[in-house]
Amino acid sequence: MDPIKAETLALKALAYLAQSDEELERFVAISGVTPANLRARAGEPEILAAVLDFVLADDGRVTGFCEAAEIDPRELHAARRALPGA
Repeated sequence: MDPIKAETLALKALAYLAQSDEELERFVAISGVTPANLRARAGEPEILAAVLDFVLADDGRVTGFCEAAEIDPRELHAARRALPGA
């Protein structure tokens, strides 16, 4: 998967997380970014990689996001490999 497609998928994952205050708060707490910093840096590949790491860390999140985005979980893994730090 090319990096642009991976970033787009990660932005969709971030939007998915933003639908749940609890999940977004958990991501902010675990990642160490502030909500303001997250808004300012949401398009950066490193932040997007962290979003995918967070989603991939929980089978329920993976399933929920993949169903909502209508994608195969393998696409989520491929997107993570295309971003920094994989």
